[in-house]
Amino acid sequence: MELFLYNTLNLKKEKFDPIKAGEVGIYTCGPTVYNYAHLGNLRTFLFQDFLVRTLAYNHYSVKRVMNITDVGHLSGDGDMGEDKMEKGSAREGRSAWDVAAYYTDAFKEDMGLLNMITPDIYCRATDNITEQIELVKQLEEKGFTYKTSDGIYFDTSKFPDYNRLSHLPLEELKEGARVEKNPEKKNPTDFSLWKFSPADAKRQMEWESPWGVGFPGWHLECSAMSLKFLGGQRDIHCGGIDHINVHHTNEIAQSEAATGEKFFNYWLHGAFLNIAGGKKMAKSENNYLTVANALVKKDINPLAFRYAALQVHYRKPMDYSENSLRQAEQGLNSLYRQIAALGSDIGEGGNGAKDEFLAAINDDLNMPQALAILFKILKSEMPLPAKLGAALDFDRVLGLNLASAISRFEETAQKLELPEDVKSLLAARQKARQEKDWEKADTLRAEITKLGYTLTDGPEGQQVELENK
Repeated sequence: MELFLYNTLNLKKEKFDPIKAGEVGIYTCGPTVYNYAHLGNLRTFLFQDFLVRTLAYNHYSVKRVMNITDVGHLSGDGDMGEDKMEKGSAREGRSAWDVAAYYTDAFKEDMGLLNMITPDIYCRATDNITEQIELVKQLEEKGFTYKTSDGIYFDTSKFPDYNRLSHLPLEELKEGARVEKNPEKKNPTDFSLWKFSPADAKRQMEWESPWGVGFPGWHLECSAMSLKFLGGQRDIHCGGIDHINVHHTNEIAQSEAATGEKFFNYWLHGAFLNIAGGKKMAKSENNYLTVANALVKKDINPLAFRYAALQVHYRKPMDYSENSLRQAEQGLNSLYRQIAALGSDIGEGGNGAKDEFLAAINDDLNMPQALAILFKILKSEMPLPAKLGAALDFDRVLGLNLASAISRFEETAQKLELPEDVKSLLAARQKARQEKDWEKADTLRAEITKLGYTLTDGPEGQQVELENK
């Protein structure tokens, strides 16, 4: 079945056609590790996880590269302001290197709590300075750069179709770029490739270069590392919608100017997570929440946030509130109970159901529809083993750890310390119910009752209590 993805480059859903048959190369813009990733950041990483899982479900061999920005991202998201790593160092009273290591580990832990697949390659900007310098050299040799008092800049006037990704009039992009008011820029949209260290202060992170001691511009790392680690398999580039007009636009300009080749074929962008009256969650707005303070400390299953993200298409804004998150947890727990009630006999899910599911996820990652198909199957007349088989198959994409619910019936029985003969009768009755042998199930119920137990069938499966309890 064909896979269609919405390509920001062309503003439409397009059939996915990888550069090399059966293989996919993906670059996903990773975190700037000067602080914790917030839930808005993690919503973007979740959509990327849904993408990777969908590609794998379609039998593609996926190579995913994610950068770790540990230098060069300035507080203005452009070319002005303090380096966010230096800012984090001053805030916490420890080195920028220690700050980067700590928040990198914290980000990876959050990914684990949200059951995201680990990228094949994590690459840190500070580990790839040589490659970034070489890329600037290429651009310099081809006449795309100029020097100012604070660094080496890319001349956007020399790159045709600079607004190709944003689809905004060039004047509008120029107007947006004027907020930084750097009088040495030839054009408002020009951006730094290499920043010089300040003469009156010693930076913690700086390197020698042909142009002077300094550090790479934020946009440079993604170009250098995607070219290095993906080579010619540059199929899909992902990020948040806030990256479209500046960061990703600049990546395309400098990469294609240097190589003379198309950078990536497909550009996918996730919408914001909004909070408090429709404002996007952002560190700059000081309205952000993390996995630790929004989920773990409130004793909410982190997968409830994943479940909530599945209910909103990645290109639509998602609203956050603690109440909506608790409702999502209730919905997830209800799903777990339904899975637990299916028993432990895993059968083959119906091919028609799988085709429906595949059609949903292949329609630009329509996860809300995919969830709806799962619930339709759970309510259907399909045999219980087939339902369970389909649910576990779908969970390869959904990533809700549904397998954890399979053994809940057996675990419940063990916690009640039931005698072995009662456990055997319960297992036999569960099997009879799965096979819809209701007469046998009633006979086994009677035997269990004779042994002094009360049995009820509920959403969590067979519930057993001692009669005198």
